[in-house]
Amino acid sequence: MTDTIVMPHFAAEKPPTRRPQPPWPTRDMPRERLLEAGPAALSDTELVALVLGSGLPGHNVFDVACSLLERFGSLRAMLDATPEDLDGVRGVGPAKRAQLLAIMEMARRALAEKMRERPLIDSPESVEDYLRLLIGSRPYEVFICLFLDTRHRLIRSEENSRGSLTRMAVYPREIVRRTLSVNAASLIVAHNHPSGAVKPSASDRQLTRVLRDTLALIDVQLIDHLVIGANETFSFARAGWP
Repeated sequence: MTDTIVMPHFAAEKPPTRRPQPPWPTRDMPRERLLEAGPAALSDTELVALVLGSGLPGHNVFDVACSLLERFGSLRAMLDATPEDLDGVRGVGPAKRAQLLAIMEMARRALAEKMRERPLIDSPESVEDYLRLLIGSRPYEVFICLFLDTRHRLIRSEENSRGSLTRMAVYPREIVRRTLSVNAASLIVAHNHPSGAVKPSASDRQLTRVLRDTLALIDVQLIDHLVIGANETFSFARAGWP
């Protein structure tokens, strides 16, 4: 009778796991350089990577940051992204989307708070920066109202209507209703041109005339109507109105 020898089974040893090496020395990593030299020392990609914190399995955080900037074309355009715009970005899951959207909203609110502290009529550059942040990179037309008090300070900003790439319906009666509702003494209105060209159309000019005349009936001043492009702005007030 032959004895059967059962050999003990040993699980194969797993190779020791190694921490992924950073692409550059620790002293040159974005976080360390930011703390030593300040945020201005970092590139847009590095800033986005710091906000994301880490990547996902198979997706290096710096590659994800590059993908985001390539998708939107610029940091400013990325700051204007909606939750839907961030869907489908490889390496950006729900948690990362939430982080990015929170940072974007913080930037908008911080700028809005700054604007509330001083008369907007004295700081047209801040108004244009704020509006460009809000709607300058949208792929569709958006009409925005900035409601101001008697000292030309911002009460609130509201999106009045949204359209397509080339057209949008704006209702002056609704703008008048909201003006009375928030007790505004004046307002600035703006809309974007997704094409980037800020030359006003004939309908833009007609809307400006109608809106200015309608608001005058309730003793409210239309301070300006701005057409916002990605890199430039047209002001009806500076151009002498329609």
